[in-house]
Amino acid sequence: MASEATARQKALEDAIELEHFLPYRLSRLTNTVSNAIAELYRDSFGLSIPDWRVLAVLARFPDSSAQDLVTRTRMDKVAVSRSVARLVERELVNRSIDSNDRRLSRLSLSDGGVEVYRRIVPMARDCEARLLESLSAKQRQALDDVLMALQAAADELTATS
Repeated sequence: MASEATARQKALEDAIELEHFLPYRLSRLTNTVSNAIAELYRDSFGLSIPDWRVLAVLARFPDSSAQDLVTRTRMDKVAVSRSVARLVERELVNRSIDSNDRRLSRLSLSDGGVEVYRRIVPMARDCEARLLESLSAKQRQALDDVLMALQAAADELTATS
């Protein structure tokens, strides 16, 4: 009993200070920003965060597969699948069979999806601009450099785990 209490106390002493733990800080920032922007397109267009991410990727990379979406967004396969199903049902995304591999679906924005995307982009860019206004040009460049370096390191972590 005493050794369990000692082990528990030791674990608590080694607890991570979340407010200084980089993964937590990045996640919290991402969630805060995503939720602020999400309010805009959820209220106006009935889209979730995964829905918006799928639309944004398909706008940039038409004729993507669901696996392409998973890779590009780093979202869970189930989240991508559900989002694609919702967007296809709402006729914002078109699904077609790949001509080279009949087991594979290709996804692209429908005319309605293009229109919704076109209307959301200015709102998203405005939010981004409002965030970046708090930084100097030098800080913005440093942030970009740091984010690129962290992404490369995270990709390496993923590849080795």
